[in-house]
Amino acid sequence: MLMKTERLRCELAEHVAVVTMEHPPVNAQDRQFHEDMIACFDRLSDTAEARVAVLTGAGKCFSAGADIKARAKERPPGETWAHNRRARECFQSIVDCKLPVIAALNGPALGAGLAVAASCDILIAADTCLMGLPEIDVGMMGGGRHAMRLFGHSTTRRLMLTGQRLSGSELHRLGVVEACVPLSELLDTATAMARAIAAKSPIASRMAKHALNSIEEMSLRDGYRFEQNMTAELARYADSGEAMRAFLEKRKPVFSGR
Repeated sequence: MLMKTERLRCELAEHVAVVTMEHPPVNAQDRQFHEDMIACFDRLSDTAEARVAVLTGAGKCFSAGADIKARAKERPPGETWAHNRRARECFQSIVDCKLPVIAALNGPALGAGLAVAASCDILIAADTCLMGLPEIDVGMMGGGRHAMRLFGHSTTRRLMLTGQRLSGSELHRLGVVEACVPLSELLDTATAMARAIAAKSPIASRMAKHALNSIEEMSLRDGYRFEQNMTAELARYADSGEAMRAFLEKRKPVFSGR
């Protein structure tokens, strides 16, 4: 067990960290949830043994979004802005985590739960997954910008303006998730992909994620220039040379993480 808090647990084996959100019954997001998620993904960035993370939820939900009961209570002055900042940093901690993060969507990912999913690098859904933006039905707003990372113009607006939800099979049809599998196969599927990534050079994987995050909103010219510069940076590491030698020698590379 790498980490255990009030709202999550993180287990590490064979370079794969499995992070499980644990706030029953629906993994609703409150202050402690946000703080624990930030602490976990920041710690993973500094855990040399970890090469990739799988994020999933305990129970029947991935995350049903904001804790409405907590939000309905009267807040002291300034708490609204502090909460908003914590929520933003929670999602950003997944984006900024140096490890690639695979979302294993075991159930509904709604509102802020969709934002958590959209902050991950690769998404895999169970057939029990639902994704949507129900805020319009509960007097709230948010998640639209994160949804834009996953959906096109019309679909994003439909989700936000109607509160409709999309099934795992529909998400797969739209190309939002890599696969839609029976719930019983979800973690095995996500872990298999995680192990495939973990078999690569950890330096290359971390640099690839950094490059992808950096070029996401760049122009084609600037983005490719950035990748070229990252290639030159990667070439200074021993793992890069090992990858080339292994390719030429037709053998499996042995990466040192240096």
